[in-house]
Parts: sequence; C-alpha cells; structure tokens
Amino acid sequence: MSARAPRAGGGALPPREIALAVLIAALWGTSFVAIKAGVAEAPPLFLTALRFFLAAFPAILFIPRPKVKLGDLAGYGLCIGVGQFGLLFLAIRNGMPAGLASLVIQTQAIFTMALVHVLLGQKTRPRQVLGALVALSGVAIIGFARGGSTPLTPFLAVLAAAIFWSAGNLFSIRAGRTNMLAFIVWSSAFAPLPLLALSFLLEDRAAIWAALARPTLAVWGGAAFLAYGATMVGFGLWSHLLSRYPAAQVAPFSLLVPVFGMALTALIFGETLGAGVLAGAAVVLIGLALAVTQGRRS
Repeated sequence: MSARAPRAGGGALPPREIALAVLIAALWGTSFVAIKAGVAEAPPLFLTALRFFLAAFPAILFIPRPKVKLGDLAGYGLCIGVGQFGLLFLAIRNGMPAGLASLVIQTQAIFTMALVHVLLGQKTRPRQVLGALVALSGVAIIGFARGGSTPLTPFLAVLAAAIFWSAGNLFSIRAGRTNMLAFIVWSSAFAPLPLLALSFLLEDRAAIWAALARPTLAVWGGAAFLAYGATMVGFGLWSHLLSRYPAAQVAPFSLLVPVFGMALTALIFGETLGAGVLAGAAVVLIGLALAVTQGRRS
C-alpha cells in the first residue's frame, strides 16, 4: 500500500474527522483515570511493564517489523516506556493529581521543539518561541501555586516524563516515514523487561505477586485499556488523521486531552485544584495553543 501525502491547505477538518479527533482526545484523557485507578492497587513500575507487555504481545506476532533501525525501535521504547510512562505512573502513585498530570505532560511539545532545534537544526518560528515561554510560565505558576496538594517531587517527575517523551519523539522522527502502528508495537517490546527489573529491585515484591495472583479490573482492565484503547485505537486513528490532513490542523486537538483528563478525574476521584493551579493550567493551554497552531499567513 503506498503512502498518501496529507492534504494541503488550511481550514477546519470535516465533521467526521473532527469527531474522530475528539474521540482520540477522550481516549487519551480517560487513560489518566485508568492510570490513577491502577496504581492504587498495583506497584506503578509493574503496572507500566504490564501495559507495555500487552501493547507488544500478541500483536508483535502478527504485525511485521517496520523497516527502521533496531536502535530507533529500542530508543523509542525505552524513552517512552521506561522514561515517560514509568515516571508518570510513579508520579501519580506518589501524589501527583492525575488530571494535572494530563496537562503538565503536554509540555512535551515545548521540549520537542527545543530538542529538534538544537539537535536536528529545525527552525523555530517566533510564534513557537512565544508559545513555549507562555507555557513554561504557566508551569512555573502551577509550581508555585500547588501548595500542599501536589508534592514537588512527583510534579518534577511529570516534567521529566515530558522530557523523555520529547526524546522519544526524536527517535520517531529519525525513523522517518514508516508504519507507525507497527513501530509502536515493536518498540513496546523493549520496555517490559527493564521495567520489571526496576520493579523487582525497587517495589514491594509481595504487592507484585498479589497483582499477578489476584487480578483486578483496575489493574488488568486498566492495563488493557491503556494498551489497546489508548494506544492501538487512539494511535491508529491519530495516524489516520495525520496521513490525510496537515499536522497544523490535527495537532491542536491534543489540547483537549487535559480537558478530558482534568474533568474526568475531578468527576470520578473528586480531584480539586486551587485557583492558582487552575490559572497556571489556563496559561499552559494558551501557550501550547500558540506553539502548536499556525497563525494566519498574509
């Protein structure tokens, strides 16, 4: 099957594609509910390993390996699986509100722009720089306004997770045009063993064996949703949109992820955020919107 170039031009997506983009954001926002419920019953590194095991197997037996370098598969899998999600699960387990995490992790867009500018020489537009500065100022507001509701270490861990996500994006960029679903499945296979090793080294082994011996919906159902719903369905639909429309038309819909994440965790878990944190969250969203959308061209 030949690759089809994205359609050129601006304007809004057709209604059907808008519905798909909103569905993706809802799936990804809901994933933070699954994470919070899962880490309440299982060690976070073990749960992360389970999530990536399910993402890789049995799909890897049926999906051919993408034609990319093994190092890019491994680098992406380790950065995203061990770095990004390992730290994210740990942070939520240790007191980071899941809804707020769904917002702070989106700063990966800012870190990615910085990394591709420094390491790959890609030019950065003034609008992107302004958006990055606004978003980072929002993160600073959240940091100062978080009070006792959000411990500092988990907050910093989510920022570190965003940096690992941006590093993983570099491996994805270096891999070039390929079957990205296959790329995700095969790269996921590199994450479970390191995560299990860290889990057995750092986490309560009795809790690990209990999660294996007495499976619960929160642990196994949550891991399955993260692997299949958020990754397979969500990423598959996202790739569908990016293959047909310019990224500038698609990317802004990712800003709906923290909207769903914060709303659902507030509704289900009763997470509440202070006025200062909410103000900082609004500033972050404004900055990200500036950074990932294109202004009108004269």
